[in-house]
Amino acid sequence: MREAYHKELELIGQALVEMANLVSSAMGRATGALLDADIQQAQSVTSTEEQVEALQRELEERAIAVLARQQPVATDLRMVVTSLRMSADLERCGVLAQHVATVAQRRHPQHAVPNDLRRTLLEMGQLAQRLMAQAAEVLITQDVEAALQMEQDDDRMDELHRMIFHHLMDERWHHGVETAVDITLVGRYYERFADHAVSVARRVVLLVTGEQAEELAATAPTPRGQTT
Repeated sequence: MREAYHKELELIGQALVEMANLVSSAMGRATGALLDADIQQAQSVTSTEEQVEALQRELEERAIAVLARQQPVATDLRMVVTSLRMSADLERCGVLAQHVATVAQRRHPQHAVPNDLRRTLLEMGQLAQRLMAQAAEVLITQDVEAALQMEQDDDRMDELHRMIFHHLMDERWHHGVETAVDITLVGRYYERFADHAVSVARRVVLLVTGEQAEELAATAPTPRGQTT
């Protein structure tokens, strides 16, 4: 009986990793579709989102069954509840990747991103994908230090997001209102995707330590050679 119980918990963890890898890949393809006006890549993101939604439903059903039948306590209870919250983060990331792909589809066969913003949007897309891949790795390794590091890595995404607004507000902008709206939305999609990846990492910290990531980060010693 206990062996079956722990197998269920293991399957919940595996589903989270699979979801994280799926949405990371989906965002990579959505970025390719956006920058290259690639309709096939855009369409492939839709099928991935359907997979992610199916995995979330399966995970929720398994978690609810564990809660009802096993009545877990302490660490096991925290694991089940935290997994439900992480699955919601990951499902939302699938939706955000779909939103990026939709912009590409809506503007096809035209390119949605003007040349002067391609580099910035490419970096945002690559960073979003990398952060989610890191979140998947943290789910596997339960590495608290790596999870906390993601907070700093996300700072670059915030910087890129601000750069987009500065570019759009520049008086030299000449690509029109529709393009400005699309770029604003896409920038927000990337920024939110990264936030959800970091949220997953924070929840891993809570799962492993029982403490909030913000509390641990505040009490962590300053690395040698750095000043506060």
